[in-house]
Amino acid sequence: MRKALSSVIAALVVISCAGCSNVEAEPHSKTNGKTSTDIVAWQYPNGARNAISITFDDARESQVDVGVAILDKHNVKGTFYVMPEPVQRRLAQWQAVAENGHEIGNHTQSHLCTGNFQWLRAMNKGLEQVDLTWMRDDIEKTNQFIESNLGVTPHSFAYPCGNTFVGRGAEVQSYVPLIADLFTTGRTWLDETANDANYTDFAQLTGIRIDGMTFEQIKATLDALRFTKSWIILAGHEVGQKGMYTIDSQALESLIVYLKDPANGYWLDTVDNVANYLKQHRDAPK
Repeated sequence: MRKALSSVIAALVVISCAGCSNVEAEPHSKTNGKTSTDIVAWQYPNGARNAISITFDDARESQVDVGVAILDKHNVKGTFYVMPEPVQRRLAQWQAVAENGHEIGNHTQSHLCTGNFQWLRAMNKGLEQVDLTWMRDDIEKTNQFIESNLGVTPHSFAYPCGNTFVGRGAEVQSYVPLIADLFTTGRTWLDETANDANYTDFAQLTGIRIDGMTFEQIKATLDALRFTKSWIILAGHEVGQKGMYTIDSQALESLIVYLKDPANGYWLDTVDNVANYLKQHRDAPK
């Protein structure tokens, strides 16, 4: 009878744990010949289900004129991937952005993408025409500019146009290893999935476009990307009236209000802060 009762209890325990998530049991110690277990799964801060970062590329003027005010109003820190020339045009404002605790990342000096973009071909430029030495020089000059003018050392990088290569044909080389050497993180663009916190390559973090979308469309995208412990990195450009490369200012504000509500289960922070947290807590990638 006791054996039958024990079997029933064991079965109930298995059934009750069948729907458990974000929990892993591992052997911990042996006492008097018995093995005990501890629940050792890591969690995001404040019990959040997912991490999320809001990022902006190119140091557009509307970012300092409109976007930063929205972030500051709600005490939210964004990640801004900047280039020297546009920062120089609004230097005092960008210095204030850095001083206020927003993250400043590197987006290169030349913003070189594939030469298939006609605006680059008009200048006879393209990633197909350069090598790793050229790319390193361009990136390091941007780091020096940021350090000298904004007083911070960039730890994050965003690949212009999401392109991660230099050269052509048999001479093509990835510059992802270069980014891994120089920065804590590198973010791509126009990706179709969020980052798996226990798997993602920090030098090739996925970026999800938010330009041209309403808040409802952005929320639907977030809902589709909320797998266990995903880290969603949103990427925009201009801030103002909705457009191909512009996130609507009202949509941005509605998004921030939604993400800050603890009931919705998001941890909202800069790319560097989330990356550092994951490096300290996540499971080893398999």
